[in-house]
Amino acid sequence: MQSAALGVTAAAASPHTAKLNAIAGAHFFSPQTSPIRLGLASYTFRNFTRDKLIAFMKQLNISDLNAKDVKDHLPAGPQQETAALADYAAAAIKLHAAGVVSFPKDDDADIRSKFEYGKRAGLRVLVAGDPTPQNLPRIEKFVQEYDIRIAIHNHGPEDKLWHSPLDVLHAVKNMDPRIGCCIDVGHTVRAGTDVVDAIREAGPRLFNMHMKDLADFSDKDSQVAVGEGKMPVRKMFETLAAMKYEGFVDLEYEIHPDDPMPGVIASFAYMRGVSVALGYASA
Repeated sequence: MQSAALGVTAAAASPHTAKLNAIAGAHFFSPQTSPIRLGLASYTFRNFTRDKLIAFMKQLNISDLNAKDVKDHLPAGPQQETAALADYAAAAIKLHAAGVVSFPKDDDADIRSKFEYGKRAGLRVLVAGDPTPQNLPRIEKFVQEYDIRIAIHNHGPEDKLWHSPLDVLHAVKNMDPRIGCCIDVGHTVRAGTDVVDAIREAGPRLFNMHMKDLADFSDKDSQVAVGEGKMPVRKMFETLAAMKYEGFVDLEYEIHPDDPMPGVIASFAYMRGVSVALGYASA
Protein backbone atom coordinates (compact mmCIF):
# COMPACT_ATOMS: atom_id res chain seq x y z
CA MET A 1 0.00 0.00 0.00
CA GLN A 2 1.62 3.23 -1.15
CA SER A 3 -1.06 5.59 0.13
CA ALA A 4 -4.28 5.75 2.06
CA ALA A 5 -6.10 5.50 -1.25
CA LEU A 6 -4.45 2.19 -1.97
CA GLY A 7 -5.25 1.14 1.59
CA VAL A 8 -8.93 1.65 0.90
CA THR A 9 -8.58 -0.20 -2.39
CA ALA A 10 -7.07 -3.12 -0.51
CA ALA A 11 -9.99 -3.05 1.90
CA ALA A 12 -12.46 -3.11 -0.97
CA ALA A 13 -10.76 -6.20 -2.35
CA SER A 14 -10.77 -8.01 0.98
CA PRO A 15 -13.44 -9.90 2.96
CA HIS A 16 -14.16 -6.56 4.67
CA THR A 17 -15.89 -5.22 1.51
CA ALA A 18 -19.51 -5.43 2.60
CA LYS A 19 -18.88 -3.99 6.05
CA LEU A 20 -16.61 -1.23 4.75
CA ASN A 21 -19.09 -0.24 2.01
CA ALA A 22 -21.86 -0.03 4.57
CA ILE A 23 -19.73 2.31 6.67
CA ALA A 24 -18.50 4.42 3.77
CA GLY A 25 -21.83 5.07 2.07
CA ALA A 26 -21.45 7.85 -0.48
CA HIS A 27 -18.34 9.41 1.06
CA PHE A 28 -15.08 9.41 -0.85
CA PHE A 29 -11.92 11.47 -0.66
CA SER A 30 -11.77 14.91 0.90
CA PRO A 31 -8.78 17.25 0.88
CA GLN A 32 -8.79 17.37 4.69
CA THR A 33 -6.17 15.21 6.38
CA SER A 34 -7.49 12.83 8.99
CA PRO A 35 -7.05 13.85 12.62
CA ILE A 36 -6.71 10.14 13.42
CA ARG A 37 -3.00 9.36 13.36
CA LEU A 38 -2.32 5.68 12.85
CA GLY A 39 0.82 4.07 14.20
CA LEU A 40 2.17 0.63 14.96
CA ALA A 41 2.94 -1.04 18.27
CA SER A 42 6.14 -2.95 17.60
CA TYR A 43 4.90 -5.82 19.79
CA THR A 44 2.83 -6.79 16.73
CA PHE A 45 6.09 -8.01 15.16
CA ARG A 46 7.62 -9.37 18.36
CA ASN A 47 8.88 -12.50 16.60
CA PHE A 48 10.81 -10.44 14.03
CA THR A 49 14.03 -8.48 14.26
CA ARG A 50 14.30 -4.74 13.76
CA ASP A 51 15.29 -4.94 10.10
CA LYS A 52 12.21 -7.04 9.36
CA LEU A 53 10.04 -4.65 11.37
CA ILE A 54 11.30 -1.72 9.31
CA ALA A 55 10.64 -3.60 6.07
CA PHE A 56 7.10 -4.42 7.18
CA MET A 57 6.45 -0.77 8.08
CA LYS A 58 7.62 0.31 4.63
CA GLN A 59 5.24 -2.17 3.06
CA LEU A 60 2.40 -0.85 5.22
CA ASN A 61 3.21 2.80 4.47
CA ILE A 62 3.37 3.43 8.23
CA SER A 63 6.15 5.63 9.59
CA ASP A 64 5.09 6.15 13.23
CA LEU A 65 6.20 3.60 15.80
CA ASN A 66 5.45 2.77 19.42
CA ALA A 67 8.49 0.63 20.19
CA LYS A 68 9.00 -2.01 22.85
CA ASP A 69 12.11 -3.59 24.29
CA VAL A 70 11.37 -6.88 22.54
CA LYS A 71 13.78 -8.63 20.18
CA ASP A 72 16.00 -5.69 19.16
CA HIS A 73 13.21 -3.16 18.52
CA LEU A 74 14.27 -0.62 21.17
CA PRO A 75 16.73 -2.18 23.62
CA ALA A 76 17.10 -0.69 27.07
CA GLY A 77 20.92 -0.57 26.94
CA PRO A 78 22.17 2.87 25.86
CA GLN A 79 24.49 1.69 23.08
CA GLN A 80 21.99 -0.76 21.64
CA GLU A 81 19.23 1.85 21.88
CA THR A 82 21.39 4.36 20.01
CA ALA A 83 21.96 1.84 17.22
CA ALA A 84 18.23 1.18 16.96
CA LEU A 85 17.45 4.91 16.82
CA ALA A 86 19.97 5.34 14.00
CA ASP A 87 18.30 2.57 12.01
CA TYR A 88 14.87 4.12 12.45
CA ALA A 89 16.13 7.57 11.47
CA ALA A 90 17.73 6.16 8.33
CA ALA A 91 14.40 4.55 7.42
CA ALA A 92 12.43 7.78 8.15
CA ILE A 93 10.55 6.05 10.96
CA LYS A 94 9.52 8.32 13.83
CA LEU A 95 9.15 7.05 17.40
CA HIS A 96 6.34 8.66 19.36
CA ALA A 97 6.16 6.31 22.35
CA ALA A 98 7.78 3.30 23.97
CA GLY A 99 6.13 0.52 25.85
CA VAL A 100 4.95 -1.25 27.62
CA VAL A 101 7.72 -0.13 30.03
CA SER A 102 7.74 -1.78 33.43
CA PHE A 103 7.75 0.33 36.63
CA PRO A 104 7.66 -2.34 39.35
CA LYS A 105 9.89 -0.62 41.94
CA ASP A 106 9.45 2.40 44.18
CA ASP A 107 13.08 3.30 43.59
CA ASP A 108 14.63 6.45 42.16
CA ALA A 109 17.42 4.73 40.22
CA ASP A 110 15.09 2.23 38.57
CA ILE A 111 12.54 4.88 37.61
CA ARG A 112 15.20 7.30 36.36
CA SER A 113 16.60 4.61 34.06
CA LYS A 114 13.22 4.35 32.32
CA PHE A 115 13.01 8.11 31.83
CA GLU A 116 16.57 8.20 30.50
CA TYR A 117 15.51 5.48 28.04
CA GLY A 118 12.70 7.74 26.84
CA LYS A 119 14.88 10.84 26.79
CA ARG A 120 17.53 9.20 24.59
CA ALA A 121 14.79 8.32 22.10
CA GLY A 122 13.31 11.83 22.18
CA LEU A 123 9.93 10.50 23.28
CA ARG A 124 7.00 12.42 24.70
CA VAL A 125 5.21 9.32 26.03
CA LEU A 126 6.19 6.22 28.00
CA VAL A 127 3.47 3.58 28.14
CA ALA A 128 3.64 2.16 31.68
CA GLY A 129 2.50 -1.37 32.35
CA ASP A 130 2.63 -1.93 36.09
CA PRO A 131 3.06 1.16 38.25
CA THR A 132 1.42 0.93 41.65
CA PRO A 133 -0.48 3.54 43.64
CA GLN A 134 2.49 3.49 46.01
CA ASN A 135 5.14 4.41 43.42
CA LEU A 136 3.04 6.82 41.35
CA PRO A 137 4.07 9.84 43.49
CA ARG A 138 7.73 8.99 42.87
CA ILE A 139 7.06 8.55 39.13
CA GLU A 140 5.29 11.93 39.16
CA LYS A 141 8.55 13.64 40.26
CA PHE A 142 10.32 12.26 37.19
CA VAL A 143 7.45 13.27 34.91
CA GLN A 144 7.98 16.83 36.11
CA GLU A 145 11.76 16.65 35.79
CA TYR A 146 11.86 15.10 32.30
CA ASP A 147 8.59 16.48 30.87
CA ILE A 148 7.74 13.01 29.53
CA ARG A 149 4.17 11.79 29.80
CA ILE A 150 3.28 8.52 31.49
CA ALA A 151 0.40 6.62 29.89
CA ILE A 152 -0.75 3.81 32.18
CA HIS A 153 -1.86 0.78 30.18
CA ASN A 154 -4.95 -1.10 31.37
CA HIS A 155 -4.82 -4.89 31.07
CA GLY A 156 -8.40 -6.02 31.60
CA PRO A 157 -9.94 -8.34 34.19
CA GLU A 158 -6.67 -10.18 34.89
CA ASP A 159 -4.88 -6.99 35.98
CA LYS A 160 -4.96 -6.61 39.78
CA LEU A 161 -4.85 -2.81 39.57
CA TRP A 162 -5.66 -1.46 36.14
CA HIS A 163 -8.65 -3.39 34.77
CA SER A 164 -10.03 -0.40 32.89
CA PRO A 165 -8.96 3.13 31.93
CA LEU A 166 -11.47 4.30 34.51
CA ASP A 167 -9.30 2.75 37.25
CA VAL A 168 -6.33 4.73 35.93
CA LEU A 169 -8.29 7.97 35.81
CA HIS A 170 -9.48 7.54 39.38
CA ALA A 171 -5.93 6.99 40.62
CA VAL A 172 -4.34 9.95 38.81
CA LYS A 173 -7.12 12.54 38.93
CA ASN A 174 -5.22 14.80 41.36
CA MET A 175 -1.77 14.22 39.86
CA ASP A 176 0.28 16.06 37.26
CA PRO A 177 -1.72 16.30 34.00
CA ARG A 178 1.12 14.53 32.20
CA ILE A 179 0.10 11.27 33.92
CA GLY A 180 -2.78 9.56 32.14
CA CYS A 181 -3.91 6.63 30.02
CA CYS A 182 -2.92 4.33 27.24
CA ILE A 183 -6.31 2.82 26.44
CA ASP A 184 -5.99 -0.76 25.25
CA VAL A 185 -9.37 -1.09 23.57
CA GLY A 186 -9.51 -4.88 23.74
CA HIS A 187 -8.76 -5.06 27.45
CA THR A 188 -11.18 -2.17 28.05
CA VAL A 189 -14.20 -3.92 26.57
CA ARG A 190 -13.27 -7.18 28.33
CA ALA A 191 -13.38 -5.26 31.62
CA GLY A 192 -16.99 -4.36 30.86
CA THR A 193 -16.21 -0.70 30.14
CA ASP A 194 -17.74 1.10 27.18
CA VAL A 195 -14.67 2.04 25.16
CA VAL A 196 -16.20 5.18 23.64
CA ASP A 197 -17.22 6.42 27.08
CA ALA A 198 -13.71 5.67 28.36
CA ILE A 199 -12.20 7.78 25.56
CA ARG A 200 -14.48 10.67 26.49
CA GLU A 201 -13.74 10.29 30.20
CA ALA A 202 -9.99 10.27 29.62
CA GLY A 203 -10.14 13.46 27.56
CA PRO A 204 -6.83 15.35 27.87
CA ARG A 205 -5.31 12.51 29.90
CA LEU A 206 -5.50 10.16 26.90
CA PHE A 207 -1.95 9.96 25.53
CA ASN A 208 -1.93 6.72 23.52
CA MET A 209 -4.21 3.93 22.29
CA HIS A 210 -3.55 0.27 21.54
CA MET A 211 -5.95 -0.80 18.82
CA LYS A 212 -7.33 -4.28 18.23
CA ASP A 213 -10.65 -6.00 17.60
CA LEU A 214 -12.50 -8.86 19.26
CA ALA A 215 -15.27 -11.11 17.99
CA ASP A 216 -16.46 -11.65 21.59
CA PHE A 217 -15.99 -8.94 24.20
CA SER A 218 -15.80 -11.54 26.96
CA ASP A 219 -13.12 -13.67 25.30
CA LYS A 220 -9.48 -12.60 25.23
CA ASP A 221 -8.74 -15.26 22.62
CA SER A 222 -11.32 -13.99 20.13
CA GLN A 223 -9.03 -11.34 18.62
CA VAL A 224 -9.45 -10.79 14.87
CA ALA A 225 -8.27 -8.23 12.33
CA VAL A 226 -9.71 -4.77 12.94
CA GLY A 227 -13.06 -4.59 11.19
CA GLU A 228 -13.85 -8.27 11.55
CA GLY A 229 -15.07 -8.04 15.15
CA LYS A 230 -17.42 -5.95 17.27
CA MET A 231 -15.20 -2.96 18.11
CA PRO A 232 -17.09 0.33 17.41
CA VAL A 233 -14.25 1.75 15.29
CA ARG A 234 -16.23 4.48 13.55
CA LYS A 235 -17.70 5.80 16.79
CA MET A 236 -14.27 5.70 18.42
CA PHE A 237 -12.71 7.67 15.55
CA GLU A 238 -15.57 10.19 15.59
CA THR A 239 -15.06 10.71 19.32
CA LEU A 240 -11.28 11.09 19.01
CA ALA A 241 -11.71 13.64 16.22
CA ALA A 242 -14.33 15.61 18.17
CA MET A 243 -12.08 15.88 21.23
CA LYS A 244 -9.06 16.79 19.06
CA TYR A 245 -7.01 13.85 20.30
CA GLU A 246 -3.34 14.54 19.57
CA GLY A 247 -1.90 11.08 20.18
CA PHE A 248 -1.67 7.97 18.05
CA VAL A 249 -3.92 4.98 17.51
CA ASP A 250 -1.33 2.20 17.45
CA LEU A 251 -2.29 -1.15 16.01
CA GLU A 252 -1.34 -3.94 18.42
CA TYR A 253 -2.17 -7.12 16.54
CA GLU A 254 -1.37 -9.93 18.94
CA ILE A 255 -2.46 -13.04 17.04
CA HIS A 256 -0.59 -15.08 14.40
CA PRO A 257 2.79 -13.82 15.67
CA ASP A 258 4.71 -15.84 13.07
CA ASP A 259 2.65 -14.53 10.15
CA PRO A 260 0.90 -11.31 11.20
CA MET A 261 1.00 -9.36 7.93
CA PRO A 262 -2.33 -10.51 6.41
CA GLY A 263 -4.23 -9.37 9.50
CA VAL A 264 -2.13 -6.24 9.90
CA ILE A 265 -2.73 -5.21 6.27
CA ALA A 266 -6.46 -5.81 6.64
CA SER A 267 -6.55 -3.83 9.92
CA PHE A 268 -4.83 -0.75 8.50
CA ALA A 269 -6.93 -0.91 5.33
CA TYR A 270 -10.10 -0.99 7.40
CA MET A 271 -9.06 1.88 9.68
CA ARG A 272 -8.03 3.97 6.69
CA GLY A 273 -11.37 3.17 5.09
CA VAL A 274 -13.25 4.35 8.17
CA SER A 275 -11.26 7.57 8.07
CA VAL A 276 -12.26 8.08 4.44
CA ALA A 277 -15.89 7.34 5.35
CA LEU A 278 -15.70 10.18 7.87
CA GLY A 279 -14.67 12.54 5.10
CA TYR A 280 -10.90 12.57 5.49
CA ALA A 281 -8.28 12.04 2.82
CA SER A 282 -5.99 9.72 4.74
CA ALA A 283 -4.97 8.33 8.09
